[in-house]
Amino acid sequence: MATLFDSYRLGGLTVPNRVVMAPMSRVRADDGGLATPSMATYYAQRATAGLIVTEGAQPSLIGQSNPGTPGLHTEAQVVAWRQVTEAVHTNGGRLFAQIMHGGRVSHPETTGMQPVGPSAVPAVGDVFTPAGPKPVPVPRALDTEEVPEHARSYADAARRAVEAGFDGVELHGANGYLISQFLSSNANLRTDRYGGSIANRIRFAVEAVTATVEAVGGARTGIRLSPGGGFWGVRETDAAELNTALLDELARLDLAYIHLEATTDDDVLLGLRKAWPGTLVMNPVFPMGPKQTGHTDADRWLGLGADLISFGRAFIANPDLVERLRNSLPIAPVDEATYYQGSDTGYLTYPAYQYTA
Repeated sequence: MATLFDSYRLGGLTVPNRVVMAPMSRVRADDGGLATPSMATYYAQRATAGLIVTEGAQPSLIGQSNPGTPGLHTEAQVVAWRQVTEAVHTNGGRLFAQIMHGGRVSHPETTGMQPVGPSAVPAVGDVFTPAGPKPVPVPRALDTEEVPEHARSYADAARRAVEAGFDGVELHGANGYLISQFLSSNANLRTDRYGGSIANRIRFAVEAVTATVEAVGGARTGIRLSPGGGFWGVRETDAAELNTALLDELARLDLAYIHLEATTDDDVLLGLRKAWPGTLVMNPVFPMGPKQTGHTDADRWLGLGADLISFGRAFIANPDLVERLRNSLPIAPVDEATYYQGSDTGYLTYPAYQYTA
């Protein structure tokens, strides 16, 4: 059986280990969605990961979910991201940009626009705004002729990501954001070619991925999915059938990987592993649940057929996580109060493991 520390051929890259840093919003971007020197340091500190997937970057202003997140839709944002990609590459790392369109999970106080979604159905919960958390508003349902432009926005952002020096991109198809909303059986109440049947509900995801592959190539393209996940009130009542159908369509595109979250039972996830002929990145524990991914979880899923394992919160407080896992060193706890605080505290202030004589 493969171990976490074996190398792997991922798309056009050879990664030195099978540890992936999962995308995590840290909301440290400057005004205008610009990456900062602190972001460059943060990702460079973690460059020993086999692959880093960045926090979600919005592909358009209307696609922005939270304030303080970076973008990939202006030339200034491309320039700002170069300091991040150069720092990671200088430290020997590899970096994919996650492209995240928030869809209905947004607010006019953040973007200046009414959020959009597949249907005029609001998300469940409060969303961050510049003035603090507020209830998510009712989105405007996209007209049929508008939908392709939002699918193409992922491809446009992917082109900018490659221009900025990223090794590839991951489309955020999980966790209740726009692609996930189209896949949903309750956020998507459309009666046109993008709604109703499974074949119609997967169409937006397939179009977004296809456009991205045409823009930057399959070897530079991945997608993250959360089968059956209930984030922001999204439901998939037919998660196994829906996601299997989606993977069948995506299998034709020779993607770098599929990134699955453990948001449903093992039987469904193992069925999706069997259905997917390419590389599988597995996030073995429920995102933001009480448990963080550990070495035992990783080994279990490598044994079940995953090719790489993504770790989220453990990377926040452990920039040297790969070394800690390799040498069975203690995993430092994270201070949740600093997740989204905005300063370098709880961002750049976690040290590598301190060995004693």
